[in-house]
Amino acid sequence: MTAGAAAAMAAQRQALEVLRTRLERLERTAHSQKHTDLANQQRLHWELLSKALDDPELAEVLDLFEAPVSAKQRRQYIYANALYTNALFYYRIGNISREEFFGYIRGILQNPVVREYWHATSHQRATIADGSDEAELGRMVDDLLTQLEESDTEEWWVVGEPPSA
Repeated sequence: MTAGAAAAMAAQRQALEVLRTRLERLERTAHSQKHTDLANQQRLHWELLSKALDDPELAEVLDLFEAPVSAKQRRQYIYANALYTNALFYYRIGNISREEFFGYIRGILQNPVVREYWHATSHQRATIADGSDEAELGRMVDDLLTQLEESDTEEWWVVGEPPSA
């Protein structure tokens, strides 16, 4: 009887190990699929922005800014959007940490056009669902931009508190 119970437990243990292995494989596949989906979305986003950059009439469709902008500003804002969403994508797939994202954004916010773009699109970011990484990162950028604009130091690279890992 003891031998039978031991054999049953060994069979159960083996079955559980097989199930655990399958579950791990499925989780890896799902994670890989998420990265693939994000990469495809990023590629599509860039293709759409590229078309708008190449064709002023298409760029007008993206003119959703709080104040009227010139065709030159619109093109610059579209490019600023591409820079930001590229960094967001890199963060989402794990190529950069939140701290690295912060440092990159702090750098591009030194450009006045990027700052104008960020202000001009604040109403669009207000529609992003709370709790999403995009909403959290957007608020982080909002706070950083406020700190940069209020700072009285020329050493912009020390402004703001990088997020903890």
